[in-house]
Amino acid sequence: MNDAVHGAHPYAGLRVLELSEDIGGEFLGRLLAEMGAEVIKVEHPRGAPTRAIGPFANGQEGPENSLTFWYYNNNKRGVTIDYEASLEPLSALLADRDIFITTMQPARLAELGLDLYAVAEAHPALIVVSITAYGLTGPWKDYKPSNLVALAGGGPLFMCGYDDHSIPPINPGGDQAYHTATTQAHIGLLAALIHRQATGLGQVLDISMHSANAVNMELGNPYWFYPKANVLRQTCRHAQPVMTNSPLFQCGDGRYVYYTLILGDEKAWIILVEWMEEKGLAAQLTDPEYSELAFRQTHFDEIQTLVECFFLLMDANEAYLEGQRRGLPIGIVNAPEDLFNDEHLRARSFFVEIDMGPEHGPVVFPGEGYRFTAFGSVPRHRAPRLGEHNAEVLGKAE
Repeated sequence: MNDAVHGAHPYAGLRVLELSEDIGGEFLGRLLAEMGAEVIKVEHPRGAPTRAIGPFANGQEGPENSLTFWYYNNNKRGVTIDYEASLEPLSALLADRDIFITTMQPARLAELGLDLYAVAEAHPALIVVSITAYGLTGPWKDYKPSNLVALAGGGPLFMCGYDDHSIPPINPGGDQAYHTATTQAHIGLLAALIHRQATGLGQVLDISMHSANAVNMELGNPYWFYPKANVLRQTCRHAQPVMTNSPLFQCGDGRYVYYTLILGDEKAWIILVEWMEEKGLAAQLTDPEYSELAFRQTHFDEIQTLVECFFLLMDANEAYLEGQRRGLPIGIVNAPEDLFNDEHLRARSFFVEIDMGPEHGPVVFPGEGYRFTAFGSVPRHRAPRLGEHNAEVLGKAE
């Protein structure tokens, strides 16, 4: 990116070429595009593999109907290149790019004759971002990837599951391994951009999903590194070396709230008991001995039971709003469809409509997770159709 170029958006003027065969690279491209970068997505003429991943609009399978592809490819332009036959068109596009994103593993790169270090040498200012399952080096560099494999190999899967340890670890879903790797890639890319701003030089950024997830072990790492204790899987709460009580409480309307009942927080304890007393359900919790932390800890189960009964007297939204008003760490458990009516998200105009064309019309998408005071929001537009911008970008109709 020319340092003299300034725009209305964080990444205005940044030129990106994305050659991704999974959602890890696509997500990074989307993040950059939604902050103003010009992102060109390269696909083989048969289409990116993510075009074949459902669910599909109106239940109709097809490369233009994948909701997965729609979600990860907002705000990009798309071209098709048969890079298996020739790398020349790809090389031509790289000539004026600032960033090249690829998710191809070393064996696949070698098969195509695409040497990332040679690319970086030929374009000294180019930042090459490689996101692969195990990185570009090491004995596992060409092992087959998947989201679940990365979570398992990196360690987070060990901590995901239920109180019943006869049940094996459970995939938390949501492609979290890919998202974790993308987050690490974005952080690394920012550092590389700062370095290039100071030196004028790009570099190869080697992101391993395996490594990214191994540093995302939350409490698992420090507990093992220091007291040599393994954490235990627990239903809908943080894995700990010992089993803890559930923070999920069902309310009178059948919905749940998540309330972190921390007995050692004296202020929160007093607020909770006062609230329960107003509802006539504090029972023995007002007795003097419950003012002592040690006593509360030895009677945690009966406290938990009383709190469970307490929340059953309210609906979830009432419990959430009133608990927050009183200063307690409580949240409502929303289903995805509940978010559309969330008063806070609506007030912040979080959801945006993107025109998907005459066949599908306007479709609601999640908005940005950030707000800048120095930049305006980037207008959102739909993911590209297969080869849609060939004439514009490649200078010819395919």
